[in-house]
Amino acid sequence: MIEIEYIVKDNQGVERLRTADKKEADAYDKALEVADRLGQWLRDGQAVPNLADEDLEELTIHLALNARVVERILKGKEAEPASRRGSTSTGGQPSANDQDGDEEETPSADVRPLKATG
Repeated sequence: MIEIEYIVKDNQGVERLRTADKKEADAYDKALEVADRLGQWLRDGQAVPNLADEDLEELTIHLALNARVVERILKGKEAEPASRRGSTSTGGQPSANDQDGDEEETPSADVRPLKATG
């Protein structure tokens, strides 16, 4: 039997996620790219000048993985209740009648990324 495993690495080559689901790997890779851009934007704007690089990375990855919730909050709406997040029949993706859903993929709530080590 052949098994395919997808490994997502960050820009420094550190393995961040290992999964058999290509869609999940692609979504996590995109989240890492978004997190990288967020981190650069925060650093360039001097928004968090004293925040350690590791903490900034953790923060931006968290924001990128929870982009839908962040978007709702920025639009002045309540964050989804924790019981609704990731528990939809579409695996955390918005349903067809979800007014706030967009077409971009974000990893489902059950994605467990690897912790970066040095």
